[in-house]
Amino acid sequence: MLTIYTSDHAHQNAVVELIDGKLLAPFEHPRRAEMVLTQVQTTNLGTVIAPQEFGLEPILRVHDRRFVEFLQTAWKEWVEAHGDYDALPLNWAVRTMRHDRIPETIDGKLSYYSFDAGTPITKGTWRAARSAANVALTGAKQLQQGDRSAFALCRPPGHHAAADFYGGYCFLNNAAIAAQALRDGGCDRVAILDVDYHHGNGTQAIFYDRKDVLFVSLHADPLQDFPYFLGFADERGIGAGEGYNINYPLRWGTGWQQYEAALQAAIANVQQYRPDAIVVSLGVDTFCEDPISRFQLSSNHFLQIGAMLSLLDRPTLFVLEGGYAIEAIGLNAVNVLLGFENG
Repeated sequence: MLTIYTSDHAHQNAVVELIDGKLLAPFEHPRRAEMVLTQVQTTNLGTVIAPQEFGLEPILRVHDRRFVEFLQTAWKEWVEAHGDYDALPLNWAVRTMRHDRIPETIDGKLSYYSFDAGTPITKGTWRAARSAANVALTGAKQLQQGDRSAFALCRPPGHHAAADFYGGYCFLNNAAIAAQALRDGGCDRVAILDVDYHHGNGTQAIFYDRKDVLFVSLHADPLQDFPYFLGFADERGIGAGEGYNINYPLRWGTGWQQYEAALQAAIANVQQYRPDAIVVSLGVDTFCEDPISRFQLSSNHFLQIGAMLSLLDRPTLFVLEGGYAIEAIGLNAVNVLLGFENG
């Protein structure tokens, strides 16, 4: 399987995130991608290539132009206002506050365009995020050229980013950008299957009113875990998209038996849809030793996940999302890919 990777991801290298009421070193940092790359090379998964440059147009097919412009200039505005340290938001427009006006100051813009305080903007955020989108787009192009599968080793991750906001360590939605590129490249139907521990709220929001992109996710119950306010089973899509958004929320402590049953159901949904291509949002934070997750999957279970996904027998792009057990992320991510290849 071909892997697409760039060291540009290391430009997103924040110092702090706000978690559990404390400013701590981020769980999302460059070693995550480096450990996955090392495992790809150690197991001889296949050739590793650099991404191509696709420009802004494929990004703007998914993301709001003003939001993209904000990401491009946010660091410069922050440094001019405050200094050279990680940029975090101050407050959010909740409940009866207005959403129809974008603030002029950087503090207001950060609050307007973000939904958490755990996703710092740094000097290299835009470069890393744009490069991650190029990684995903290169993977999509490989599928269009006839490859059965490809692995977009993206960092920062993307599935929490919506058309016009960021959060959950995500700035641009790599999986959504790739799915839209596959649609624009001739696929009539694309399915996104999200197996990350956390619900892909951004991906859901982007495609919620569309039937040409199916979104299926199995994840921690939002009554218990991040992102808390999206990912419930009764969210089925709206308008033309009704019935094309399917969520399987799972409770803390979920082990392989419950997870396998949910994954089988999700795979059945994708099979019934009969997509021309599949994008897998590959998070491996379902691992039992992940520091910010509460499922009980072992490293061997990721081989089984890959084997199950191979039964879909469709061109498949794997896009790296979460996974924060640093010493195991490479093994777990590549086990999915090996299970798929050998399934």
